Amino acid sequence: MSKWAEFGIAAAFIAITTPAFADGYGLGRPATEAEIAAWDIDIRPDGQGLPEGQGAPAEGEEIYTEQCAVCHGDFGEGVDRWPILVGGFDTLTEDRPVKTIGSYWPYASTVWDYVHRAMPFGEAQSLSDDDVYAIVAYLLYMNDILEDEDAVLSRESFGDVVMPNAGGFIPDDRPDIMTVTKGAATGEPCMSDCTDGPVEVTMRAQVLDVTPDADD
Repeated sequence: MSKWAEFGIAAAFIAITTPAFADGYGLGRPATEAEIAAWDIDIRPDGQGLPEGQGAPAEGEEIYTEQCAVCHGDFGEGVDRWPILVGGFDTLTEDRPVKTIGSYWPYASTVWDYVHRAMPFGEAQSLSDDDVYAIVAYLLYMNDILEDEDAVLSRESFGDVVMPNAGGFIPDDRPDIMTVTKGAATGEPCMSDCTDGPVEVTMRAQVLDVTPDADD
């Protein structure tokens, strides 16, 4: 008898003789509060999920210089191809927009969440909550979002931070599934003759040149 057949017989026997296995398989156990807390680290746009703690730009500058500047530059200008964190104001409508914390990111909570979750590179989640608050405060200060280098950023004051591009994002209110057949939204995919006229390229991708030529 093959091992797969033996496995099937054994599984069937367990399912019949073990009520816990038959009802929900009986595998594993409920996660503990500590285990859930270790995974539940996301921060929502309104700041929900932020831990207790605080930090100011003046404190964050020291931590940033030690932990972040090697990749992101002393002033957030980016080193080599590492991301630029500061500047880029009024560039989003240009051919080469500079998307930084100050010019593009809509919520300060995203900055906190990302720094806490993934930075510093190679040593993710090694920073204390106070360290993260201080670094985020410094990044906001360098982007002229916090005007005072002694301003204290905390869970209580986070809601007062308004990012410059907060109004540049809108909720996606499209239905989960929608296809367009000859200009009309339907629930069925169009597989042939989906347009009334010829398809015409009206704009070409820039820099990467990914739009295929007519003879490709």
